[in-house]
Amino acid sequence: QLVQSGGGLVQPGGSLTLSCEVSGPPLNYYILGWFRQAPGKEREGVSCISRSGLTTTYADSVKGRFTISRDAAKNTVYLQMNSLKLEDTAVYYCAADWSPDTALCATIFDKGRHPSWGQGTQVTVSS
Repeated sequence: QLVQSGGGLVQPGGSLTLSCEVSGPPLNYYILGWFRQAPGKEREGVSCISRSGLTTTYADSVKGRFTISRDAAKNTVYLQMNSLKLEDTAVYYCAADWSPDTALCATIFDKGRHPSWGQGTQVTVSS
């Protein structure tokens, strides 16, 4: 089970942090990722972190602004979002997917994967 918190309304240029607590096995059992879905658009991958925690991947649209991290003691994955833009407005979802690959994480974005999902949280960037 993945339980999200955070999100809300923020002005352009502002910051928000999303959290996702993962129940069950420890975080190094999973590839962890964040996705988002804007109105009228398909869900897109935003960022992921590998099972080892050593590799992170970001969509080009958020590179340099968003940071994914995890806290093993809290079994929680975070998405720190800085310099938010109007186009970042979306419902954000965390995801957890088992993979034998401990080094990479981008497979969580593959269409054929079926990760476990958080409930989603709205992020609205507006002036």
